[in-house]
Amino acid sequence: MKTKPSLVVFALLLSNILLAGQGEKYGKELTLKSTTKISDILENPKEFEGKRVLVEGAVLDVCTHQGCWIMVAGEKENESIRFKAEDGVIVFSVEAKGKKVLAEGVVSVKTVSKEKQMEQGEHHAKEEGKTFDPFTVKGPKTVVQIEGEGAVIQ
Repeated sequence: MKTKPSLVVFALLLSNILLAGQGEKYGKELTLKSTTKISDILENPKEFEGKRVLVEGAVLDVCTHQGCWIMVAGEKENESIRFKAEDGVIVFSVEAKGKKVLAEGVVSVKTVSKEKQMEQGEHHAKEEGKTFDPFTVKGPKTVVQIEGEGAVIQ
């Protein structure tokens, strides 16, 4: 049986379109069906601490050193949450910046000391080739992030 070339081309195009709609997968498969608003998490972090959530938003930034985290835009202006994966488990491409993401993980709420913030600030500045101003750190700070398990970037 001979197959028409146009039929083969059509089938290939259709499969590429269907696969493209699924996005690029990172880490584990997503298991949750409904999303949680980032603004809800940030407004009531203790309510979400230790809970698995699925968030959706634009990727604002990507770790340029190891690709281990992304910043996901919230629903409100100047609002975002860090989605941090274990180093080497998920490696996000810098091309993810500006794209839409569905990200699933467990909400973590920690108080970070002034000293630890200064240490982290120096570390991040070094990774990004920037300078760090220690006077920007005022005292202990509550840090809310999602311990990343899986994501799909579209």
